[in-house]
Amino acid sequence: MVAVAGGALIAVNGAGVLEVGAGPTKAAAVLPTATTTVTRQTLNDTRDADGELGYGPVTTAVSRQPGTVTWLPESGATISRGRSLFRADNKPVVLMYGDRPAYRDLRNGMEGKDVENLERNLDKLGYDGFTVDDEFTWDTAQAVMEWQEDRGLEETGVVELGRVVFAPGKVRVESLDTEEGAPVTPGMKVLTYTGTAKVITVQLDAEDQRMAKKGAKVEVTLPDGKSVKGKVTEVATVIVPGEGQEEPQTRVEALVSIGAAKSAKGLDKAAVDVTFTASQRKNVLTVPIAALVALQEGGYGLEVVEGGRSRYIGVETGLYAGGRVEVSGDGLSEGMTVGMAK
Repeated sequence: MVAVAGGALIAVNGAGVLEVGAGPTKAAAVLPTATTTVTRQTLNDTRDADGELGYGPVTTAVSRQPGTVTWLPESGATISRGRSLFRADNKPVVLMYGDRPAYRDLRNGMEGKDVENLERNLDKLGYDGFTVDDEFTWDTAQAVMEWQEDRGLEETGVVELGRVVFAPGKVRVESLDTEEGAPVTPGMKVLTYTGTAKVITVQLDAEDQRMAKKGAKVEVTLPDGKSVKGKVTEVATVIVPGEGQEEPQTRVEALVSIGAAKSAKGLDKAAVDVTFTASQRKNVLTVPIAALVALQEGGYGLEVVEGGRSRYIGVETGLYAGGRVEVSGDGLSEGMTVGMAK
């Protein structure tokens, strides 16, 4: 941020905060032609950004086995733990909850986080006789065979790659990439899905990363003009491909949850405005940035106008936001009249 005050150039760092020492008081030879008042207020360092209300990131489900698609859910359908995401050769590809994608066959003797995910899901689905840990034992295989029998699968005790899809929770089918009766091969897209909770996706410039911190509170303005509270739930750095000859850009992508979810009822996709607040100073003295002057002996000051005369006093500056700056210093008080740059 840059402002010209009293003929001097004042530079402000990227965080909008500059600390300087207070200079001595000096008299001014000529009264300023424009003045303003020192006010006490809450100063917020905010940024407004465009957001898209939807269901968050889209994930693609692919076939891991060759076959023919025999069943697909409808677009918009919600799939929960243990239910079929789709069927190929009349065999289900089952949704389970987990934080790591399936990447191998799971069988007796294996260990790992994916084993733990499988066992936890089997336990939640009502199968028992094994310990939920990261070891695939014979007891686990017995539970798998019971599950396979219930799902109409061959009872091998082995969960082959592609039989289950791990997702963080319930999913909502976003779109279908094939149709019933179509052949599929390993790696072929079948459908895409999202989470089921409505979230807002916002992209910010990389230099505004300080605005989007996980857990930070934001204000969301919906299409009908109603404002609701929100919270940043995830923050990630993404690369946006350039168009034509443009270079790719690094952006900060934030996911925002809405506190009053019912406020967004009926809005599957919508453009919204999101206000981020990086810093806040409550009950501080502020002036317009243009009221600052650079003192010859160093630092910054204000030209105070009193009784038809003016004098300079040194000040310390704090938060810069919305065209104003936080100021403090000996002899400075609310209601004072100070000069403004021409």
